[in-house]
Formats: sequence, structure tokens, C-alpha cells
Amino acid sequence: MPCASCVWHVHYLMEAENPDDIPKIMHWINWYSAMSFNALLNRKGHFWEQRYTCHGFPNSDKERALNTIRYIHANPKAAGMREGFFYDFSNYGTYEQLTTDGITQWHPAFFELGTSLEECADKYKGFCRRYKPRKKGPKKSNWGKRILRGILSKVPKTKVSPGQIPLPFLIEKIVFIEIPAIAQTAINFIKANRFPNYSVGL
Repeated sequence: MPCASCVWHVHYLMEAENPDDIPKIMHWINWYSAMSFNALLNRKGHFWEQRYTCHGFPNSDKERALNTIRYIHANPKAAGMREGFFYDFSNYGTYEQLTTDGITQWHPAFFELGTSLEECADKYKGFCRRYKPRKKGPKKSNWGKRILRGILSKVPKTKVSPGQIPLPFLIEKIVFIEIPAIAQTAINFIKANRFPNYSVGL
């Protein structure tokens, strides 16, 4: 179980209908997930490693999309956490095994790798095996912070801050089974993306 001082990070590849909404989306995701995981793990304090950084590109840039997806899938391996690309909290298995986890949507660039899904999966697997991580930190941008600050400045002072809003499932004691929808989604995700023939006991 994570210790009270542990911090975490995660990678997303997402497309918003309105790119200007990304700061608000990320604010909500980071706040809600941090509050939820802290409650489930019976811990307090910062959960995520640091404020998010965002790098946008046109959805039509297929090469950039594939490189980004591969970077995300290779992250646990590059960090020395795994020898291969399979990881419980990565959707790599959905791309290689063509499984369905109920969350992942294959990027259009994935479909252009071959004439069948099996060929796309096989070529993506080879594409990942050729990955060589680069030791280069991303250029930080504070544009999201500036936009969010402008939004929050318009909120009335009497309104309860997001950190004080109770989560919908926070009762007296948090038990994982008390949020079956979230629990079942997590189980389905892990089952679909695990290494083949590896059982899951949750």
C-alpha cells in the first residue's frame, strides 16, 4: 500500500471539444481522483506528483499521435517499473491484444498501421519494441494556470472551495465495494490490459 508521503503521476491522451476547457477538465480530474484515492487508501496530503503539463497537437498529426501513445505505454518500462509494456494501469493491452476495457478508444492513427485490426496490433507492437527513451524533460507551460486563475477569480468568495466539497460516496467509512461502478470499471480495465494469461484478483 502506498505510504502517506508517496506522490503519483499519470499520462493522458485526450481530445476536448473545446481546447480551452482542458484546464477545467484537468482541475476536476486531479481534484476528484486525489480526493477519491486518498479516501480509499486512508491517507492525506498531496496525491499527484506535481501540477500537470500539457502539450497539444492537431488530431490529424498521426505521427505525433502514435509517438505520444507509445511514450505513454513505454513509461513504466522507461522508469524501470516493468521489463515489458504490460502494466496494470496502462491500456497497452487494449492496443496489442485488441481487448475492450470499456474506456479506451483507439486513435485513428492506430487504424492506419494496417488493413486489419490484427495487422494494426502487430505493427504497433513492433513500433513499441523499437522505442528508445530520451532523457529530456518537457518544456513547462503555465497557460493553464493563468486561465484557471481567471476562472476562479470570478467565483464568489462565499462559495465553498472545491477542496471542501464532500465526495458523493464519502460516508462514515470508505470501503471499495461501496462504489461498485468505479470498482467494476477498474477491474474491467485491468483484466483487459494485463499480460496475457495473467489472472487478476481484486
